Amino acid sequence: MKTVRFSTALLVGVFLLFFLAQSTIEPSTVEAESYFAGQVGYAFPQSLSNGKVTQDGFGGLDISDQPLKNSPMVGAKLGHYFTRIRWLGVETEVTYSNPHIKQSSITFSGPGGPPVTSPILAGVTQRMIMWSPLTLLARYPGQRLQPYVGVGPALFFAHLNGPTAPPGQSGTAIGLNAEAGLRYYVTRHWSLSTEGKYNLARIGYTSNDSNPNADPFGFRATYSVVTVSLALAYHF
Repeated sequence: MKTVRFSTALLVGVFLLFFLAQSTIEPSTVEAESYFAGQVGYAFPQSLSNGKVTQDGFGGLDISDQPLKNSPMVGAKLGHYFTRIRWLGVETEVTYSNPHIKQSSITFSGPGGPPVTSPILAGVTQRMIMWSPLTLLARYPGQRLQPYVGVGPALFFAHLNGPTAPPGQSGTAIGLNAEAGLRYYVTRHWSLSTEGKYNLARIGYTSNDSNPNADPFGFRATYSVVTVSLALAYHF
């Protein structure tokens, strides 16, 4: 619910900025343009939720939510806005973060018996790469100030490393990438922007039965995160 409220407030704020910019900025002379941007930010993930065991012999069990740590984020963008429709653009983006699983216990529940809670388990490191191959963008093409929103599919590549099973588990999933931000042109070719992003995916962490040193526990869970970032872009 917190994530939904944050995303709604973010979108409302951007549209208010859109109308403010429309009434205060001179008519735009912005033409078709491409850009490359580097970004840094901070990710605020929700707990891995709606967990289901997928391990052979244990399927059908539910897993309690697993809390994740906040994490720094780095990323890069490559985008283009069109000549004939100046407010419309496309973008591809890659981000990297480390939303590690916090130290906690896990409760298993399902048919056939009462819930079972594990002892406190050590935290698990997680690497998360998000690639959005094609995000559709809409902006107000002002001369300096440009609010924008975007939405598109994303690919998520996750990898877990436990302290007692270094090879870990891997997961790949298709999910959602939604963003809203405000860009300011410092010069004709350079801009600064601030952005809020929401990602959502259902990730299956695959067990590694073939590797005797790996964690054999497989499960599927919902991953969602809100990220706030700053970006520096070069326009050409």
